[in-house]
Amino acid sequence: MFSEAAGWLLRLDGRLRWRVDVPTGSTEVFLTFDDGPVPEATPWVLDTLQELGVKATFFCIGRNAVDHPGIFARISDEGHGIGNHTWDHPSGWSITPRAYYRSMIKCQKLTGTPLFRPPYGRITNRQAAAIARRSDIVMWDVLAHDFNDRWTDDQRVHEVVVRTRPGSILVFHDSLKCESRMRRSMPRVVRRLLADGHTFSVLPGSVK
Repeated sequence: MFSEAAGWLLRLDGRLRWRVDVPTGSTEVFLTFDDGPVPEATPWVLDTLQELGVKATFFCIGRNAVDHPGIFARISDEGHGIGNHTWDHPSGWSITPRAYYRSMIKCQKLTGTPLFRPPYGRITNRQAAAIARRSDIVMWDVLAHDFNDRWTDDQRVHEVVVRTRPGSILVFHDSLKCESRMRRSMPRVVRRLLADGHTFSVLPGSVK
């Protein structure tokens, strides 16, 4: 999603949240989904989370939320968290600061959430400085790679499970591009983590 060098630089930026600081002995982890809501993926995710008995946080694209208001409402109605993933999913590295802020603020007005995740994980220093004044910029420490068709499902599940620890923020995608890979791997990951004693919570500040 971003280059290795850029990723390490971003991880040094204290304005970005990569994990949740949970108490010693906590078993909490934080499952998140990006890019929805869309009818082809999000309702299935919600049904599956209900069956598994876990909560998650959905970083929604504003345009998708407006196009599918019933699905968007269902997310919060069922006790899941809401995050801002911009209005139209621009890359922070290839858009003017003014246009980026407009996309972020337009989505924030719709979602009413203080949590923001930059699309593709791409955000510049100038963008981060401005957005951190009004929002908590949430990244992740465990990426499911459900956008990557070069990984097998077994590799994907193994990578997520072994890297998850208390306070981890996990990212899957409820999008058309990732739907099939997410469907095959997400339930397996959740069941494995539950069996390992983890509990799933919504991100602090994400419940409307």
